Amino acid sequence: MKKVIMMLMLLGSAMSMSAQKFALIDMDYILKSIPAYERANEQLSQVSKKWQAEVEAIQMEAQTLYKNYQNSVVFLSNEQKKAQQDAIVEKEKQAADLKKKYFGPEGELFKKRASLMNPIQEEIYNAVQEVSEMRGYQLVLDRASDSGIIFASPKIDISEEVLQKLGYN
Repeated sequence: MKKVIMMLMLLGSAMSMSAQKFALIDMDYILKSIPAYERANEQLSQVSKKWQAEVEAIQMEAQTLYKNYQNSVVFLSNEQKKAQQDAIVEKEKQAADLKKKYFGPEGELFKKRASLMNPIQEEIYNAVQEVSEMRGYQLVLDRASDSGIIFASPKIDISEEVLQKLGYN
């Protein structure tokens, strides 16, 4: 009896799954087709390079202070040694703080990326949602993510339709 009930449950779930419609998108392809995304990436790259140069400049100052200290350590009094060591430590701390400010988990780069990318991602999400509702899809998966999709028919890829909805060809 249990086997019969289990078979009926499996059959019922298989039938209900066949009624559902699925689609795929390739988020990488969509993003690369949107000029605003490319501009935002370029802007992020430029600001990141600028901030990295600032951090490296302070790190170089700390290295220079350390080299000067090493070259003159034999001629310095204990107070002078302590003062120069403190200056080196302070410069290294300055570089670390600046690096954290720019590149930390809640740093300026994170905030800048969010402010530039969130509107684009929201626009894509809305377009995917509209296409899904219009075509009756219950589930849309991203082919570009590491979701474990081994094979998917190109017939269910709606990336081009999403781009058209966004106004791109």
